[in-house]
Amino acid sequence: MTVTASVDLKRCSMIDKGKKNVLGILVNAVNYEAAVSKIIAAASAGKPMSVSALAVHGVMTGVLDSTHRYRINHIDLVLPDGQPVRWALNWLYHTELPDRVCGPNAMLQICERAAEEGLPIYLYGSQASVLEALSRNLCQRFPKLIIAGTQPSKFRQVSPQEKQEIAQQIRNSGAAITFVGLGCPRQEVWAYEYRDDLSMPLIAVGAAYDFHAGNLAKSPDFLSKIGLEWLFRMIKEPKRLWQRYVFLNPLYIWLFLLQALKIKHFDPTDATQPVEEVLYG
Repeated sequence: MTVTASVDLKRCSMIDKGKKNVLGILVNAVNYEAAVSKIIAAASAGKPMSVSALAVHGVMTGVLDSTHRYRINHIDLVLPDGQPVRWALNWLYHTELPDRVCGPNAMLQICERAAEEGLPIYLYGSQASVLEALSRNLCQRFPKLIIAGTQPSKFRQVSPQEKQEIAQQIRNSGAAITFVGLGCPRQEVWAYEYRDDLSMPLIAVGAAYDFHAGNLAKSPDFLSKIGLEWLFRMIKEPKRLWQRYVFLNPLYIWLFLLQALKIKHFDPTDATQPVEEVLYG
């Protein structure tokens, strides 16, 4: 009785208010419960689904590149990863989202549900050593989790034939869900380009691999809740991240104010369809 009541309560707490326009990027106004349920349903049915969790940096990659904007706006499920993205959804559209949908946290919830329902997962991207530590830690945390296979990044573009070989390897593994850890924006390109080759959710989760492998420290919760996770990450990796945050965060705020005050309209359809595949590997 207690378990049933808990499950029913969780289902009642789902928030799914569809895609909303944030600076021309279509972001799903969902919470964890709705997002995970959508992904698990697609995995159980063997349906293709591209998924990404976007914080400010991810949104801005689409704002500044019309071709990438097209890709992002054709991803099936775009999670509001950063607090400023959630705030934008709440302020512009009154979505009343209680929290962001953080990619690393979502990954753990998806793995938990996948373990419960016997849905094997596949880990694509990063380095072999990271995948080894990640697999070990996930299996320790979720003993019933089935990891059907892993494949490190080739750290280069691949040929069309290699792309088909990668897709075939994932299909042959028996996986029902594939996580992609190539970093933004490469992983969003990958999820977009492989979507029709793989009948399963393809989930771009970025730094989640390094977090759960134990290579990166996560931001304290109190910083994440007030939208300062970026500051923690920049202090940890200043050489790699300082330009991303110093330039893109103020630009995001400025453009958001223009949208909120209706000074500028950002049209999601104002995008350029890719002429050819990028083929990140």
